[in-house]
Amino acid sequence: MKVILLQDVKSLGKKGEIVNVNDGYARNFILPKKLGVEANNKNLNELKLQKKKEDKIAQENLDAAKQLKAELEAGKVELSIKVGEGGKTFGSISSKEIAAAVKDQMGVEADKKKIQLKETIKTLGTHHVPVKLHPEVTAELKVVVTEEA
Repeated sequence: MKVILLQDVKSLGKKGEIVNVNDGYARNFILPKKLGVEANNKNLNELKLQKKKEDKIAQENLDAAKQLKAELEAGKVELSIKVGEGGKTFGSISSKEIAAAVKDQMGVEADKKKIQLKETIKTLGTHHVPVKLHPEVTAELKVVVTEEA
């Protein structure tokens, strides 16, 4: 019997796949537990429509990420840090502070978890910080660190 899986089933397949299983396995396990439905014409058409909808949403998310990338790369974020004698800085700038500055200065919502700092910023000057917006889209954010007055 052919079955369309509604959920991931270990050692059988992933959600949305069409798999061939024994009739008893389908009747006694897959169908009663709502792990899948029989692969008839109606259900196959629904699966096609659902996949088209998911592809459309994925493309819209990718386009939105590309637009946000252009916005982030066009602007810059300015932050200040206390500096002592000899140009030695006190403290550092973390991804949380960068996310807050992006929201305040650029009006763009940025998640601190998506800002990929290898380590906190401890020096003055311009730093290029990667921001992962989408699995396929990474933006370079320009962060200018100045001396606090």
